[in-house]
Amino acid sequence: MDALAGLLDGPRAKGAFLLRMVMDPPWSVRIEDGAPLCVMCVTEGEAWIAPSSGEPVALRPGDIAVLRGPEPYTVADLPDRPPLARVGPGGECTTPAGEPLAEAMSLGVRTWGNAPDGGTTVLVGTYQMDGEVGRRLLDALPPLAHLPADLWRCPLMPFLDEEIARDEPGQSAVLDRVLDLLLIAAVRAWFARPGAEAPAWYRAMGDPVVGRALRLLHDHPDHPWTVASLAAKTGVSRAALSRRFTELVGEPPMTYLTDWRLAVAADLLRDGDATLESVARRVGYGGAFALSAAFKRVRGVSPQEYRADG
Repeated sequence: MDALAGLLDGPRAKGAFLLRMVMDPPWSVRIEDGAPLCVMCVTEGEAWIAPSSGEPVALRPGDIAVLRGPEPYTVADLPDRPPLARVGPGGECTTPAGEPLAEAMSLGVRTWGNAPDGGTTVLVGTYQMDGEVGRRLLDALPPLAHLPADLWRCPLMPFLDEEIARDEPGQSAVLDRVLDLLLIAAVRAWFARPGAEAPAWYRAMGDPVVGRALRLLHDHPDHPWTVASLAAKTGVSRAALSRRFTELVGEPPMTYLTDWRLAVAADLLRDGDATLESVARRVGYGGAFALSAAFKRVRGVSPQEYRADG
């Protein structure tokens, strides 16, 4: 599993909130849903995204934006248009005064807006869960990552545009997977931009030694790794691996492994009914007590408290 494959495991869309927004001026929507991640694509017209901090960004046909929550932001026809609608937690839509808007602005299956033939169409896909495995990658993204159409080409956008308003058996699962792939394509293009500052661990994936070590740790967090055993697998000395790994990733191999194990454990705790004992075994701890001690030491809460808060 490489870094981007890790992102597919968390966040991984499960019943994601997807819709096509069709608008005619004047329009402005304040997004205050607290979602951890949102992807927006413009297929027609123009839309402005105004984040809580930073300059507004114009989205034109073929552009995509990845917004990292939970900070609110505004999407509108003009960068300074006051909000005319608000989207809160769970996708609840109201006027700024709190009056319901969902029914009045419904335009069909997963389609919403103020005009059926509006000049601007925005595809919106929102992850509603906070998956932990991809936290390193998500933290490496800015609050708003904007990719103009001339910086990337993705055949998934027209496919999503066609599929989003269909109401077929299994459609939700289809859209979840398309959203995952669209996000991965966008993140990969973002880090591949000229002059892009990809995180150290992402760049380290390209190193023949450290990249192999990272993949081994990602693929087999349950293995009883030591620096010596990891060095043997990568064909270098223990000292050489430790030095090279720390230089490229920014932390020693065993520190990275602990963080990765706990990230995987957090994802398993939030995503299923697995026992604490089984989770511990899957991520390389001898039992529930050892996992609980490490989890609380690093995250400040016990695994049981973490699962209950989810």
